[in-house]
Parts: sequence; structure tokens; C-alpha cells
Amino acid sequence: MHFKKIFILIALCVAIGFLGCAKEQKVEAPTQEQITKNLVPPKGEVKGQAFLVELSDLKVVMTVNIASKEIVETPSLKGNIKITNKSKDILDIQAVTLEYLDEAGKPIPYKPEEKIVKVYPFWKALQPEGIEEGTLDVTIPANAIKEKALGKIEINLVYVPSPLNREILILSEKVE
Repeated sequence: MHFKKIFILIALCVAIGFLGCAKEQKVEAPTQEQITKNLVPPKGEVKGQAFLVELSDLKVVMTVNIASKEIVETPSLKGNIKITNKSKDILDIQAVTLEYLDEAGKPIPYKPEEKIVKVYPFWKALQPEGIEEGTLDVTIPANAIKEKALGKIEINLVYVPSPLNREILILSEKVE
């Protein structure tokens, strides 16, 4: 009889423990969503003195607050890049940097709180007619996306021949 009482007491304690710990959990809807916008045109080709640069599958990826429709993180420009050495020399590519220009050709600045990643390091020596391909993943100012402010992308190719040179190429683009 004594064991029955102890067993009933333990069972009641366990039952109360389970019922007391069961909390109603609310699942909240996501507050942010990722949006992808294509650039128009989605690919471009620019030839400079020493290089042919081809960008393709260009798109802007951004995280937006669902309620306010405000961009909450610095948008990214993604795509593919292909560089061809058109000179007769071996050219050692150091980096590709991107600048975003409005229709008037003025640079579109980043906001102070935005993350800036506009350099794509390459570190590749290209033989004459050599080709190097890669994926592009850099940031783009939020102001370039708003109100269709983006007019052009300036591509700065930094390379080392003998002596050091810099080539600037401009690709016309718009966000739609």
C-alpha cells in the first residue's frame, strides 16, 4: 500500500511537471525577404587597350523589410566575369574594381552605414589571348537601385605590365 502511494505521488509530480513546462510557442512570420532584380542588359562586353571584359548574368540581390519595403543590408551585385588579354604581353591582373555611375556619369555614393566591397581580387597572370573567368560578388550602393539611379558601371582593371598601368572601362546598365 505504501508503494502505491509513492508511485501515485511520483506519477502526479511527473504529470504536473509536463503540463507546467508545456508552453505555447508562437511562430513569427519572417520580417525580411531576399529580392533579386536583373540588370538591363544582363550582360555586357567592353574592350579596352589591353583587355576584353565580359560581364554576364548580372543581377542585384538585396534583403528587404517586408513591412516597410526598405533595404536592410547593402545590396550585392552578382554575375560572371570573363577577362581576355588582347595585348602581346603577359599582363598580371591584380584586381577589378567597380564604380557605379548615374545617367550624368557622376559616382553614386554609398551611405555611411553600408558595407563597401567593390574590389574583386584576381591575382592572375594572363598570357597573350589568355582568358580568365570567375564569379562576381561585390556590393552596390542602395541609392543605385532606388529610383533607377544606376546608369553605368565603371570597371577599373588594375594590372602589372612593365610599368604599372590602369585601364578604365565603362559598361552602361540600369536596374529594372
